[in-house]
Amino acid sequence: MRNFTSVEQSIDDAAHRYLDRPRVGPLRGRLTEFVVFGLKQAWACVFGAALLAVIIAARLWYPDNAGLARNDFLTIAAVVIQVLMISFKLETLRELRVILLFHVVGTVMELFKTDVGSWAYEAEGVLRIGAVPLFSGFMYAAVGSYMVRVFRLFDLRFDRYPRRWITALVAGAIYVNFFSHHYIFDARWVLLAAVVLVYGRCVMHFRVFRRRFRMPILVSFLLVALFIWFAENIGTWSRAWLYPNQLEGWQAVSIDKLLAWFLLMIISVVLVAWVYKPESLEATQTADATQIPSGRPDLGVTSRSE
Repeated sequence: MRNFTSVEQSIDDAAHRYLDRPRVGPLRGRLTEFVVFGLKQAWACVFGAALLAVIIAARLWYPDNAGLARNDFLTIAAVVIQVLMISFKLETLRELRVILLFHVVGTVMELFKTDVGSWAYEAEGVLRIGAVPLFSGFMYAAVGSYMVRVFRLFDLRFDRYPRRWITALVAGAIYVNFFSHHYIFDARWVLLAAVVLVYGRCVMHFRVFRRRFRMPILVSFLLVALFIWFAENIGTWSRAWLYPNQLEGWQAVSIDKLLAWFLLMIISVVLVAWVYKPESLEATQTADATQIPSGRPDLGVTSRSE
């Protein structure tokens, strides 16, 4: 069972009130499933969307001659967003652990990548470590925030999820390759093959409202990586950071970066699995069958037909 926050519970209750009416047709039911799916996805992105909105606003309206450097403003804004997320119980302290871990993992990689010239930030402000402004860690935290919230909001279950120690080894190799490929053989295609081998048989089950849906987990990795790639294009357009080929003028981020984000998804999934142990659908259905129903079924608990 995944406990909803107050806003998440409001979305769930509103959907129940709508669909529990008598004589609700199948078309309306499908439409409601679609709308609730969109609302939950939007809510899962709330941290990243808020941070991206601040980055865009700073690009459009932040004065060049301001006493506070733009990068420092972005860092302070990111801290405020995170504090508000916790204060209003939009994220739990348990989830904050893995989000902080995303900070550490991301910042270490940022320090190395900027040093070797993979990308660069404007050299301004004091809230930074070397050439890396501290708001960069929050961009990785936004991915972590999305992952833990999706896990909870959609009550994710899995068939044939690989052993966690195997996934940890693959994720560790991917992380090391982000550094080592600058000096030795770039193993990203070998690692991609390993990811397909390890996760290829795994199927993800997710609940929207009344029904569970299923999707190969590799497809979900690709879709999230594609979404992050779009967000990265917005981030570079706003000049929050730039790749070498964008220094003379903005152009779209290379589609090759999609593979990097796909591999980074594996690291993200392993970090989230540290907080939420992946559970099988069969085990969940068995547990649900032992419960005595009382009152209206709850979205996060009740197992309904596929």
